[in-house]
Amino acid sequence: MEYRSLGRTGVQVSMLCLGCMNLGTETPETDAMDIIDRALDAGINFLDTANVYGRGASETVVGKALKRNGQRDRIVLATKVHGRMGDGPLAEGNSRRHILEQCDASLTRLQTDHIDLYQIHRPESGVPIDETLRALDDLIHAGKVRYIGTSSFPAWQVTESLWVSKELGLNRFVSEQPPYHLLDRSIERELVPLAQTYGLAILPWSPLARGFLAGRYRRGDEIPAGSRLARDLNAGPGMADRTQRHFSDLAFGVLDVVEDLAREKGCTPSQIALAWCAHQPGITSPIIGPRSMAHLEDHLGAAAVMLTNDDRARLDAVAEPERAIVPYYTGKLIDFTPPQYRW
Repeated sequence: MEYRSLGRTGVQVSMLCLGCMNLGTETPETDAMDIIDRALDAGINFLDTANVYGRGASETVVGKALKRNGQRDRIVLATKVHGRMGDGPLAEGNSRRHILEQCDASLTRLQTDHIDLYQIHRPESGVPIDETLRALDDLIHAGKVRYIGTSSFPAWQVTESLWVSKELGLNRFVSEQPPYHLLDRSIERELVPLAQTYGLAILPWSPLARGFLAGRYRRGDEIPAGSRLARDLNAGPGMADRTQRHFSDLAFGVLDVVEDLAREKGCTPSQIALAWCAHQPGITSPIIGPRSMAHLEDHLGAAAVMLTNDDRARLDAVAEPERAIVPYYTGKLIDFTPPQYRW
């Protein structure tokens, strides 16, 4: 397993991050704990979850697994805050009240005294970024959090946060977790250069485009019931529109090349897609999200796949740099609220 610096922190994390969204929800607790153990045995030392995954279920099973295997001190543990965790207007968002409350709740579920990387799960334009940063800075000074990051922030909001941290003398974000895969390369336009300039780690989520790049969907077939894309079809008009775009000729054209490369190299399509993502400029650790041990074993194989310049050129020909065939990195699906408070 290759290890890389988490931005400019010097903390070394594995080139694949174990995403725990399915663990304790789609994946039963016993199987989930075994998946965590296997990932650590394979050299993964970076785990990512969020309080909103199963409203605490994922964090709970991660905490139990780390208690059972005794490996807490050997990993970088990341979680997130922002999503709705109960009823009423106080149970979500990026306010000081919600962040401080949810950090303590996450620490309890994770059975630990500190979170290595605490991330704001989504931007919230109605909350000034200094409100959020001051709360996070207090958590760092209290010893409850080591580093802070963002998820799905556009480049301008990351830049604003860095500026506010400098102006107010606050701890700054060290990472951003955007969607990034062969069907949506739009972060290459602004976010990747920003991260390279200011020393931010990039931790891509959904590097397999909801499983599409693993070859789980075929032209003309019905979307399998229970699959991630089948669930997305019922998650509102914006998500349904994005889901349908996976099944365009352009998207299947990308998958054709991914599958051709997989046959040539004797590996799986998902390993090609993950290897491509992991070795793109500016990328630290793509987040894998296995639901089963078989998925995990498949994903782990990506660490051994090497793509040549010719391989990359073939992928670029069908997945143009900076282009979004299926738009994941878009404000319509991330932050609906118009800006209200600005410096």
